[in-house]
Amino acid sequence: MGLQIEAPCLEWLASYAQALQKGWSPDNTRDVSAEQLAALKRDPTAFLHSLVDQQGVITLPDGTTRPKLPSIRLWLWDGSFCGTISMRWQKGSDALPAHVLGHIGYAVVPWKRRRGYASEALRVMLDKARCVGLGRVEITIDPGNSASRRVIEKNGGRFVEEFVNDSYGPDVRLRYVVTLEGGS
Repeated sequence: MGLQIEAPCLEWLASYAQALQKGWSPDNTRDVSAEQLAALKRDPTAFLHSLVDQQGVITLPDGTTRPKLPSIRLWLWDGSFCGTISMRWQKGSDALPAHVLGHIGYAVVPWKRRRGYASEALRVMLDKARCVGLGRVEITIDPGNSASRRVIEKNGGRFVEEFVNDSYGPDVRLRYVVTLEGGS
């Protein structure tokens, strides 16, 4: 079976839970595996809804909350759960609020890496970014994440800067930009 990239669904939820049980976290800034497992066990349908809900708030690593931005979240599947990719944006603008590290974030489970899944997921999400009118997207990574650097560069990303975002602590991050043909 080839790679499928689809919205979170009930049929794939058990495999998603297994990834969380193995200690994988869909959040690259903090480990949310335990809290997601607890929410999933309480009410699987509500948990799935929470992943795609456009209302409510997000909690930053420093404990503060901010309103959710418009977003798209997709899961990667090749017969079992492989990872997730998401995009957030502000309507009518390529700019992001200061508390948002980048437009696109992704996480592939460790046992499915080095198969090109992240590169393909990013390609698909860049198409979706064009569809919502974005002319450019920002993606940030940790300096030591050479695999993610290759994924971004393979999809046309170019390094822009090193930066620190105080909401996420004192660590330096790298910002990449992908300019989109056909966006605003």
